[in-house]
Amino acid sequence: MVELIVKKRNGLELSKDELTSIIDGFISSEIPDYQISAFLMAIYFKGMNSTETAILTDLMMRSGELIDLSEIEGIKVDKHSTGGVGDKTTLILAPLVAAAGVPVAKMSGRGLGHTGGTLDKMESISGFSVDMTRAQFIENVKSHNIAVCGQNANLVPADKKLYALRDVTATVNNISLIASSIMSKKLACGADAIVIDLKVGHGAFMKTLEDAEELAEVMINIGAKMNRKVIAVITSMSEPLGYTIGNALEVKEAIDTLKGHGPEDLTDLCLELGGHMLVLGEVAENHEKAVLKLKDLIKSGKAFDKFKEFVEAQGGDVNCIEHPELLPGAKYQRTYKSNENGYLSELNALDIGLTSVKLGAGRETKDSAIDFGAGIRLLKKMGDFVENGEALAVLYSNDESSFEKAVELMDLAYKISEEKPKEKRLILKTMR
Repeated sequence: MVELIVKKRNGLELSKDELTSIIDGFISSEIPDYQISAFLMAIYFKGMNSTETAILTDLMMRSGELIDLSEIEGIKVDKHSTGGVGDKTTLILAPLVAAAGVPVAKMSGRGLGHTGGTLDKMESISGFSVDMTRAQFIENVKSHNIAVCGQNANLVPADKKLYALRDVTATVNNISLIASSIMSKKLACGADAIVIDLKVGHGAFMKTLEDAEELAEVMINIGAKMNRKVIAVITSMSEPLGYTIGNALEVKEAIDTLKGHGPEDLTDLCLELGGHMLVLGEVAENHEKAVLKLKDLIKSGKAFDKFKEFVEAQGGDVNCIEHPELLPGAKYQRTYKSNENGYLSELNALDIGLTSVKLGAGRETKDSAIDFGAGIRLLKKMGDFVENGEALAVLYSNDESSFEKAVELMDLAYKISEEKPKEKRLILKTMR
């Protein structure tokens, strides 16, 4: 192992056999953590080329169980978001794309830190279950064209072990390691094609467009080497998506969007991503026609009907969907107000996300309990004019003591200026 660490430290390419011996030795615990840590640091400083990155992805993908979706007819297209604040796109896209004829077999994650998780949002619907056997999962997709469940513990164990080490050795932020981590999970889940919503900005882990472009290119190359079509849509996460942050609040906003009266930014993003999914799924010949098809499905009510069918198929109470006021709420609320006149020039997504965690909507550790009714409803977005004393947001929590710290975090999130800020684009670039 020492020779291989030296080789990578000196910036040389590792062969498939060499990388295989490292990953196999790591999983079996024959290679100790301190040597893998040194190897990760060598990668961090010297990088990996596209061939090495694709090999590492393949080895990680094959380190555990592989989900075989071949018995489901049609092209299975997955959507992956790199994580943001107020990002409830899966709740809208999954039923919308399924209604358009593309099978949606999706494995999602839970929230950690300032970003929310799809599973937590779905579980705020009474009775909704994300735990199902592989047979149930396949059957739901066959019967309803849609299923969303939690990731199997046996899926990509090499990534779980590697990430735990990266987290404590300051080697998380390396493009090759990030790309192989994301792509190994997506490919192990059996997708034929993948649309990646790559967030950039305050509330994302990629802070610059240049870094996001580099990551997108690496993931697209991995897909090409493994015969999977990958489209990356780079989108802004400088402010939260939509107007709500928090589990039940986001379900309500997803319902509004599926009914055709959701926020403009959220609707536009879902149509953009969904359009690419339909083209990859070969149910639309181009993006423009795909978007028109999706708009028709929303207008006709078929998208919302598919959402209800999906919820019922996974044990959820459809009454909560037809009457969203039945979804979990919060005992306490606090209005957050402006203390000056001017234009809202900054609405920092990271600080808003951290505020929602403080209110109980997210996890500070992976074992933290979630308060489904907690969260934030924004009343103003960037570019809006506000007056002194005007309400900017409403905070919700079942723990009244959380408001003091939450308000301090909100103070960090907002900046008000005399001049109206330039309008920021939501969709920055599409790469394929």
